[in-house]
Amino acid sequence: MSQYQDDIQAASALKETNGSSWDAINPESVARMRAQNRFKNGLDIAQYTADIMRADMEAYDKDSSLYTQSLGCWHGFIGQQKMISIKKHFEGKTDRRYLYLSGWMVAALRSEFGPLPDQSMHEKTSVAALIKELYTFLRQADARELGGLFRELDAARDADDMAKASEIQDQIDNHVTHVVPIIADIDAGFGNAEATYLMAKQMIEAGACCIQIENQVSDEKQCGHQDGKVTVPHEDFLAKIRAVRYAFLELGIDNGVIVARTDSLGAGLTKQIAVSNEPGDLGDQYNAFLDCEEISPEDMKNGDVVINQGGKLVRPKRLPSNLFQFKAGTGEARCVLDCITSLNNGADMIWIETEKPHVAQIGGMVNAVREVIPNAKLVYNNSPSFNWTLNFRQQVFDAMAEAGQDVSAYNRDELMDVKYDGTELANTADEKIRTFQADGAREAGIFHHLITLPTYHTAALSTDNLAKEYFGEQGMLGYVLGVQRKEIREGIACVKHQNMSGSDMGDDHKEYFSGDAALKAAGEDNTMNQFS
Repeated sequence: MSQYQDDIQAASALKETNGSSWDAINPESVARMRAQNRFKNGLDIAQYTADIMRADMEAYDKDSSLYTQSLGCWHGFIGQQKMISIKKHFEGKTDRRYLYLSGWMVAALRSEFGPLPDQSMHEKTSVAALIKELYTFLRQADARELGGLFRELDAARDADDMAKASEIQDQIDNHVTHVVPIIADIDAGFGNAEATYLMAKQMIEAGACCIQIENQVSDEKQCGHQDGKVTVPHEDFLAKIRAVRYAFLELGIDNGVIVARTDSLGAGLTKQIAVSNEPGDLGDQYNAFLDCEEISPEDMKNGDVVINQGGKLVRPKRLPSNLFQFKAGTGEARCVLDCITSLNNGADMIWIETEKPHVAQIGGMVNAVREVIPNAKLVYNNSPSFNWTLNFRQQVFDAMAEAGQDVSAYNRDELMDVKYDGTELANTADEKIRTFQADGAREAGIFHHLITLPTYHTAALSTDNLAKEYFGEQGMLGYVLGVQRKEIREGIACVKHQNMSGSDMGDDHKEYFSGDAALKAAGEDNTMNQFS
C-alpha cells in the first residue's frame, strides 16, 4: 500500500475516533495535504538533502563522470523555476542537480542597504532567510504539481477510467520532489567563530545541508575575483570549520557537508603572523610564505615586527595598511597547504578560487592535494567573472603556437572580436568550454560545478531585450514575440502565473474547508483558461 493510501486510512481512523463533529473532514483531502507538505521543517530538508549529497559524493568517488552541478539563485522563484525546468527537461528527475546560494547575490540584490559589493556588509540573517525562501518555493512547486495530479485523478474517476486513475495514482505515489541540496555561502563567517556557529545554525535550521566558508579575514572580506584579499592563519580558519561542524551536530545533521574555500591563490596579504611553537608546525609553515628580509639586531627600527625563522632573525614586510605581504609566486603552494589542512581538520570538500578557468592549473593543485588525501574533491566556481570566450580562445591560441601551428591569422589580444567567430580556433575553444565540466571532473577532481551569478545575468539580458523592443517600435509585439509566445510554445510553467502563485491550491483548500459553498477563482471567466 502507498503512503497516500496509508494516510487516507489513518485520517479515516482518526475521523471515526472523533465522532460526528468531524463529519465534514474528508480523509482523502487530509492525505492530499500531507502529500503536499512532505517536509515539516528545515531540519527535515537538511537531513534529506545531506543524504542525497553524501550519496552523490560516494558515487563520484567511484565514477568521476557523475559530477554534480548547480546554478546560483537570489530569489525563491528563480530556484523554483529552475527545478521545474530540470524536471521537465530531464525525465522528471533532479539527479545531481543542486542550487547554489551566492553571498555576492545576497549582498547585491537582497540587502536593505541597497546593492552592496561582496564584502560581507549585508545583514547576516538575509542568508538564512534566502535559504528558507528557496525551500518555501520548492515545497510549493511540489504542492502545485501534486495538486494538478489530484485534479487529474478526480477527473479520471469521474470518467470511470480506472486505468487512467491507476496510472495517475502511481505518479502520486512516486512523485519526485523539487527539493534538492543547496550549497550555501557563509562568506568568512561574519565575525569570530561564535558568530560563525550562530549563523551556521540559522542556515541549517532553514534547510542548508552544505555550508561553504572561506579563509579570508571576516572584516576585510573581498569577492574572490577582486583584489585586496587577506587570509587568516590556518588555526583561525579551522576554528570556524569546527564551529560549523558543531552547529550541524547540535541540530542532529550528523552528515552535514562543509566546503572549505581557499582564496590564497589571489590573496597576497595576511593580517596576522601565525603563532608557532616549534619549527615545522602549522604556524611555522604559514609564516614561511611571508615576504621577509634577514636582519641583525642592530638593523631593527622602532615598531619593527621580527620573527625567528629557522634560526634566523627576519623582518616580515609590513605595509602602511598594517598588513603583511606574502612572497610572490607562492599562491599555489599556499592553496595546496590550505586544502590539505582543511580536509585533515573537518572539511569535506575544498574550493579553490582561481583567476581563470584552466583545467591543467586546477588539476595541478588538486593532484598535489590528492598525494596526501587521495579522495579530495573540489567544488569549483564556473564564474561569470571569467571572460570564458577570451580565456579559452587564448588557451587554444597558445596551444596552437606551442605546437608550431600557423597562428598569423589571429591577434591574441583581440580574440574576443566577432570576426573570429566560426574560425577553427573559435570552434575548438567552444568545444573546450562545452566539455570543461566533464574534463574538470575527470582531470581536476571537481565534484561540483556551479555558476555563482547566472540568474543575475539572465535577468539583466532578458529585461534589456524586452525594454528595447517594448519601448521601441515593436510595442506590445515585443513582449508577445520575445516572451509570451515562447513561454506557451516551450511549455514554461509560469505562463500560467496565477497557478504558479498558488491560486489553484487555494481553490482546492476552499473546497476542502467550505465544500459546495466555496468561492473559487478557477471558473470559466478566469483568463488563465486561455493557456489550457
